Amino acid sequence: MKLFSSVNDVADLKSFIEQALNLKADPFAHQSLGKNKTLGLVFLNPSLRTRLSSQKAAMNLGMNVMVMNLDKEGWALETEDGVVMNGTSVEHIREAAAVMGQYCDILGFRFFPKLLSREEDYSEALFNKFVKYSGVPVISLESATLHPLQSFADLITIEEYKKVKKPKVVLTWAPHVKSLPQAVPNSFSEWMCRAQEEGMIDFVITHPEGLELADKFTPGAKIEYKQDMALKGADFVYVKNWSSYHDYGKTFQNGESWMMTHQKLEQSNEAKVMHCLPVRRDFELSAEVLDGPHSLVIHEAANRVWSAQTVLKNMLEGLL
Repeated sequence: MKLFSSVNDVADLKSFIEQALNLKADPFAHQSLGKNKTLGLVFLNPSLRTRLSSQKAAMNLGMNVMVMNLDKEGWALETEDGVVMNGTSVEHIREAAAVMGQYCDILGFRFFPKLLSREEDYSEALFNKFVKYSGVPVISLESATLHPLQSFADLITIEEYKKVKKPKVVLTWAPHVKSLPQAVPNSFSEWMCRAQEEGMIDFVITHPEGLELADKFTPGAKIEYKQDMALKGADFVYVKNWSSYHDYGKTFQNGESWMMTHQKLEQSNEAKVMHCLPVRRDFELSAEVLDGPHSLVIHEAANRVWSAQTVLKNMLEGLL
């Protein structure tokens, strides 16, 4: 494996989940793979779970880890080609990414979208240039449109906690105080649609009208605009806010009634509740759910180690 940016980089989904669960059972079984290898983690935006879980996963595999907050510690970066660099940018991504590739065997890269131009964000130009010029295997630590390490961890969690062979999984929109990217719901939908295609789950997305995700991330998903209808018989409920894709970057006003509560869960199949974190308590998701027996948020956060370690293991094996 040379690139991990979406579920499309995974050839065998069931095998990938099995590898993750095996690593969870025996975290240090492959320490020799990472001996004298270095993982570089490059952040242009804040991170807690992604940063720590990726470092932990690399150390479990015997790797060295270097972390750089490029937005604070690096030179001002130019990303456009063919420009005269006579402004505030000091270094071009061509040189910056290439140099990082000289120091590291594998690189991870995180940046968020600006939510100003759908065409710019969905082109993934910055991430693709980083991949192109680094010259080494690259992991997406979250890009403008996708967060695959999170979604892989989510699927591992569903596999661990399912009580029926083919659970009903519901992605529900939630309110927020500001406009958020579509990266997490895009990615979750992409992974769940693939799992549904392989007969592993049934997948439903519920949200107010006008907040449809890009079609390419939701093939085969059932779209339901009435949250109470979507929750009927649900085994897992994934709670997440996102801004509009079609009216790009705009948020939905007066959406407080969409917050998940215990009362709403009564119509589900005693559903487990998931969220990628960080979460706005009693605004996105009620504290009674977060602190109650339905919540899996800490379990799925813990599984971020095994999603990252599985990806790193496959990349290291490709370097042999």
